[in-house]
Amino acid sequence: MDISGNKRIIQTFFDSGNCGDMESCFAQLADDVTWTNIGSTQYSGTYRGKAVLMEELLGPLFGKLKAGIFSTVDNIIAEGDMVVAQSRGTAETLDGRTYNNTYCHVFKLRDEKIAEVTEYLDTALINDVFD
Repeated sequence: MDISGNKRIIQTFFDSGNCGDMESCFAQLADDVTWTNIGSTQYSGTYRGKAVLMEELLGPLFGKLKAGIFSTVDNIIAEGDMVVAQSRGTAETLDGRTYNNTYCHVFKLRDEKIAEVTEYLDTALINDVFD
């Protein structure tokens, strides 16, 4: 796929998540996706496969939020099969705390699916809000 197509995949991933269409959001991920959150938080680490990603990262994290994380994408930059997205997320915890973080996601695509993700974010904020 060309660069503009790769960018569309990433935009679809974010747009679907923002609309609550998790089926379309996860359809952008390869079944064997590898997702790495940097840092040393309770959510840091590498998650391999959609099921593990959902069970060990997204389920526990989103279970602490009222309505997931709404992402505003500021930039999408692509070269070859690599796409980088800078975004801002807004969310509220079940106990009413604000969780607004900034992100840089580095995506690697394979066969028109997201195969690898490295997520960079403010880990001190995660520890402050969720610990």
